[in-house]
Amino acid sequence: MEAARTFMAPDGAKIAYRLWRGGDIKRPLIVLIHGVASNLTRWSEFLEHTSLKNDWDILRLDLRGHGESMCRGKLNMEIWSQDLVGILETESYPHAVLIGHSLGAQLAIHFASHHSHRVKGLVLVGPVFENALKGSLRWARYLRPVIALLVGTIRLLNWLGLYRRHLPSRDLRALDEKMRTTLLASGQYEAMIDRYSSPWPDLKVFPTANFIQEIMQMVRSLPALSGIKVPVLILLSRGVTYTDPDRSREIMTRIPDVKIVPIDAYHWPLTERPAEVREAIESWCAGLT
Repeated sequence: MEAARTFMAPDGAKIAYRLWRGGDIKRPLIVLIHGVASNLTRWSEFLEHTSLKNDWDILRLDLRGHGESMCRGKLNMEIWSQDLVGILETESYPHAVLIGHSLGAQLAIHFASHHSHRVKGLVLVGPVFENALKGSLRWARYLRPVIALLVGTIRLLNWLGLYRRHLPSRDLRALDEKMRTTLLASGQYEAMIDRYSSPWPDLKVFPTANFIQEIMQMVRSLPALSGIKVPVLILLSRGVTYTDPDRSREIMTRIPDVKIVPIDAYHWPLTERPAEVREAIESWCAGLT
C-alpha cells in the first residue's frame, strides 16, 4: 500500500518519495523527514510497526541531495521547503503533520514558520537549537565563513566534473538494527556514539559538499519559536551529544503549545528507543484526529 513516486521540481530536480495510503479516500497526512546524510529508510521500521497507518496517510521522502533524490548543488531550508510544498500540491494535501529527526526537525520548524497554513502539527525528534550547541556543532557555528568558502570550492570542482561517479546506497533500517543487536545490546554506548557522530562513514556514501551544507543548515538560526501556532511534540534526548538538554528545554518552552517528552537516548532515539519513540508519537497524534 506504499507507492514510490517522484516530484519534478521547477529547476529539474527529481524528488523521490513514498506514499502510504489506506484506500482511495484521502486521510490526514503525516510527512516523515530524515536527518543529515540520511534517507527515507531511516523511517522504514517506524512505518512498518506504527498504528498510525490505521488513520493517516504517511509520506516519507528523500530530501533533495539524498537517496533517490541525489543531486549536487545548493541545499538549504528554503529549497527543501519549496520541494515539500510542491509534493503537497502534487498530491492535493492542503496540510500535514510534519515529523522530523535532527535536520528534519529543523526543516519542520522552518516550514511551519514560512508555510503555516500547510502545517497541522509538528513532532520534533532531537531538534538542535543554535544557543544550546555543544561540541563539534558549536565550532561549526563559529567557522561558518570558512566552511562556506570550502563549500563553494567543492561545488566548483563538482561543476568542472570532479566528483565521485558512484555512491553506494545505504539501508539505514539495517544499520539501526545491527547497532541495536551489537553495540547497544552489549552496553557499548560510547562506541555507538562514535559510530553515529563520526562524519567519515557518511562521507563514504554521501557527497562532501552536500554534507557540509547540511551541517551549516543544522547550526543556522531558526525562526522565532513563539511564532509557531500549531501543536508541537518534542522528543528530547536526555544524553548530551550535540546540545545541552537543560538549555534546549528552556528554549523549547517558547513554543506556545508544546509537549516535551524526555527519551533515554543520545541523538538517535529512532535507533536507540524505536518503540518508545513510536508510542509517544502515536499517543500524541491521536489527540489531533
